[in-house]
Amino acid sequence: MSALLDAGAMLARAETETGLTDYGDPSLARRFGAAVDLLNDLGMDSHGRRRAADVCHWLLTTRLEFFADRERYPVADEIIDSPMFVTGEPRSGTTLMHALMSVDPDARALRFWEVMYPSPPPGVTGPDDARRARADADWREINAKLPKWLHSHPYNDMLGDGLPEDERTWAFDFRVMTPTAWWRVPMQTVVGGLPTDPPAQYRIHRAMLQQFQYNRPRKYWVLKGFHGFRLAELFATYPDARLLWLHRDPVQVAASRTMMMADILEGIVGPVDLHAAAKMHLELTRASVANTMTNPLVSDPRIRHVRYTDFVADPVGTVRGYYDFCGRMLVGAAETRMRDYLAANKGDRHGKFRYSTRLLTDIGEDLDALHEEFRPFRDRFGVDVEKRD
Repeated sequence: MSALLDAGAMLARAETETGLTDYGDPSLARRFGAAVDLLNDLGMDSHGRRRAADVCHWLLTTRLEFFADRERYPVADEIIDSPMFVTGEPRSGTTLMHALMSVDPDARALRFWEVMYPSPPPGVTGPDDARRARADADWREINAKLPKWLHSHPYNDMLGDGLPEDERTWAFDFRVMTPTAWWRVPMQTVVGGLPTDPPAQYRIHRAMLQQFQYNRPRKYWVLKGFHGFRLAELFATYPDARLLWLHRDPVQVAASRTMMMADILEGIVGPVDLHAAAKMHLELTRASVANTMTNPLVSDPRIRHVRYTDFVADPVGTVRGYYDFCGRMLVGAAETRMRDYLAANKGDRHGKFRYSTRLLTDIGEDLDALHEEFRPFRDRFGVDVEKRD
């Protein structure tokens, strides 16, 4: 048995190396200890533990430097004005919608090189910032290790300039452990079992936006994340935000997200039990739909609801409608860039992503019964049953 990871020793090493001790949250050490306990319980071999220790050190030192930047520079004075968010179930078109908005020359989106290596603020460095190349190298490693991910998420070919979800700003908060931080470690994605605190998480998200906005030309933020369970905290942090919510047939969502995550995890931990995965992702979809149907903030006037099929039929028109909703104008230069992006970035450019609703019938589900179960959701948002296998 290899030596267990030691949370106290890793915290001390990070502090010694950086000369810093302020993690921006007095509860971080306790929460990090819980994350390390989880890692130790996974039964990894010595190689896996070394890789986990490396990731922990990276995240801890990054966090220390990030919060020190808020003392070094007046980052906290930055005003985040009327950000535009995109949300929806996984596999409902949110990434493409976000990608189109990101090419608007007047917009600013999070970039992987920034959230992976956020210190110092990009606005105090030059265009040849070495962090861009470092993140590119990371993404070449990810794409080589997880090649099937490019089928379902071809946007990974953007490498370090790619578009992270808002949740990626929380990687060094040790509340979730997702592949873009933990791909080197032989472990499943950890999305539960660690303590969450949405208000604290959105404070970090806002601090990240301030960090990346500081000392740069003013643009409006376009962002994407799975915010449906955290609407109160989202709007408390950004009262002037607007949110576009894409809605898709939940049966297709459950089947597609099952195959996508299986493809990702296969590159990290090996073959995946598709039956167990399908059961889990169907239950996650059910929980999300239930939240959407019961959360009163879903009807908030700051939210624009759009059908996935309408977005697929007219992507740029959907963007234009969202801009109108936000009181912004889609100017000609931005529309041209969006149409050029669509022409140059076909969804199957790295191979066709294939999944089947048979993933659900194979675990004993009846598709007609599922469609009936989700009928109230489909009726509310005008979502038709998708006619595909």
